[in-house]
Amino acid sequence: MSLAIASAVILTSAAAIYWYVNRHKPLKYILSELRYALDMQGAGAGGLIDDWVNVWRNKVVLPDATRKIAVVTGGARGIGAEVVRGLLKSNMFVIAGVRKPEAMKKLADNMENGENVIAFPLDLQSMKSIKQFAENVLDRFPVIHLLVNNAGIMYGDYQLTEDGFESQLAVNHLGHFYLTHLLLPALKKGGAIGEAARVVNVTSCAHYPGKIYFEDINMKEHYDSTAAYAQAKLAQLMTARYVNKLLEEEGSAVKCYAVHPGIVDTDLFEKTMFKKAFPWAMKLFFKTPAKGAVSILHACFDKELEKRGGLYISNCIEGISNSFSKKLDHQERLFEISCELAGVDKANFGKA
Repeated sequence: MSLAIASAVILTSAAAIYWYVNRHKPLKYILSELRYALDMQGAGAGGLIDDWVNVWRNKVVLPDATRKIAVVTGGARGIGAEVVRGLLKSNMFVIAGVRKPEAMKKLADNMENGENVIAFPLDLQSMKSIKQFAENVLDRFPVIHLLVNNAGIMYGDYQLTEDGFESQLAVNHLGHFYLTHLLLPALKKGGAIGEAARVVNVTSCAHYPGKIYFEDINMKEHYDSTAAYAQAKLAQLMTARYVNKLLEEEGSAVKCYAVHPGIVDTDLFEKTMFKKAFPWAMKLFFKTPAKGAVSILHACFDKELEKRGGLYISNCIEGISNSFSKKLDHQERLFEISCELAGVDKANFGKA
């Protein structure tokens, strides 16, 4: 009982402090932010428990994928670097989309088969940069077999990109949505019956408390960094499901998946209070980037997944996703808004 009382006192004190610091805001926004903060902590705790319970499932057998081409965003550090490492071990040729190509080259020099990776500049906060990156890829590789939409950002102050999009939405979702559209014609050429090309969106269990703010997707009325991150990660999951549905309906040999890599010790946590308060805990309880890459590589290669396009994966099995993400009308509405923002004719999404 004393523990319950102590917990209640701590939570009440924290809420009071939060209210005092943010008392200039309308009460409805303060309550919304508190709810998201608490729900996100719950999602993170659930993710940690899932990682501990299912650690034994985190296994992947890397095939020989010689002569196959993979595109990875954000491959110069963290989980992305370990995904690139795994793809190279599978004898794939890898194109990395990174802000600083020289950083990728330096990293590749210390990887097995590192000569099989090239890097082109990519800034997911710029639609112009994304289009240029896609053109650079397609000029040299008209056939692609794998796209891993891995790069991401988390939290931070409210910022609009040069195209007028909220930055977390732009980097985590909209930029990858546009890139997928541009590269799908090449992916369709790379896929075959029984051996489909794949699009893997790296999402997060952080999607669970989220919803899509359809009426204000850039969160201009009220910005909550936590809610914006949850929205962006939810959008990645919903896009994987809906685009996979479209591809199945048109008979294309391309499958889409969404993957939660686990709670991983990366620099995404640099701006979080958890990192500042408990830096030791991340090393102790979180996955390493190498272990976080396992579920992503599983989505890239596992043969059994050929029959399960649109799946949400966590620890190499189907993960628990929120009900919002499963509603087809929500998926379709997000797709339409994303097409509009990206300047894509929805009827011609993913078509040359």
